[in-house]
Amino acid sequence: MSEFIPISEAKKMRSGVNVEAVVKSKGDARTVNLKSGGTVDVCDAIISNGETEDDQMKLTLWGDDIKAVNVGDKVVITNGYTNEFKGEVSLTKGKFGKMDINPQ
Repeated sequence: MSEFIPISEAKKMRSGVNVEAVVKSKGDARTVNLKSGGTVDVCDAIISNGETEDDQMKLTLWGDDIKAVNVGDKVVITNGYTNEFKGEVSLTKGKFGKMDINPQ
C-alpha cells in the first residue's frame, strides 16, 4: 500500500505523488490541442485533504476522468505528478499514474 502524503508536501514534489483528497470544486471542461495532433477535453478541480489553503491543490482532469469525478467525491491518486504553470502547482495522474474515485 502506498503512503499518502499531505497536499502541502505534494506541492513540493514532481513525481511519484500519492494523495488522498476530497473534490471541493470543479470547473468547466475546455478543449485543448495536443502536441501530437488532435484535441482532448481538460478540466480543473480543486482537491483538499485538510483545513487550510496549503491543504488545497488544483487537480487537472483529462478526457473520461472529467465526467467520472464530481464535487464531494473522494479521489485517491497513486504515482501522480505535478506541474507548475503561472506560479500555481497542479496535480495530474498522468500516463503512469492511477486514480480511484470513492474507493471502498
